[in-house]
Amino acid sequence: MIPKGLISTDLKIENSVETNKTYKMSTDKIQGFAEEIIALKQAIYKVLNTEKYEYPIYGFSYGIELESLIGKNVSYVKIELKRRIKECLLSDSRITNVDNFEFSVNGDELICNFYVYSIYGEITISKEVNI
Repeated sequence: MIPKGLISTDLKIENSVETNKTYKMSTDKIQGFAEEIIALKQAIYKVLNTEKYEYPIYGFSYGIELESLIGKNVSYVKIELKRRIKECLLSDSRITNVDNFEFSVNGDELICNFYVYSIYGEITISKEVNI
């Protein structure tokens, strides 16, 4: 059967911007929601603390490969860590640049401080890596 009523061709197309609203994480619970720079900080924390290729729930492009740096020369680790951090963070469209890396050694740890420039502003990040 063919409908006999009129079908309206006047369609409204609305462009909506996807928000980056996510669950808010604290040290002991997940409660409420976080948006914008807080959500971005959480995303940075998660990606820098997830070993790449380790968890099947994440794709091969998510996370950072750090375990392979253990036992390597400190000069090599500094160069490679900088490259790996940039690579994993710049895949997030909210991040525009990662720069100003500073390294210090504390026993068996390499401490890396750097700036993340995003659409929400500048964030200072610190990452410790076993060497």
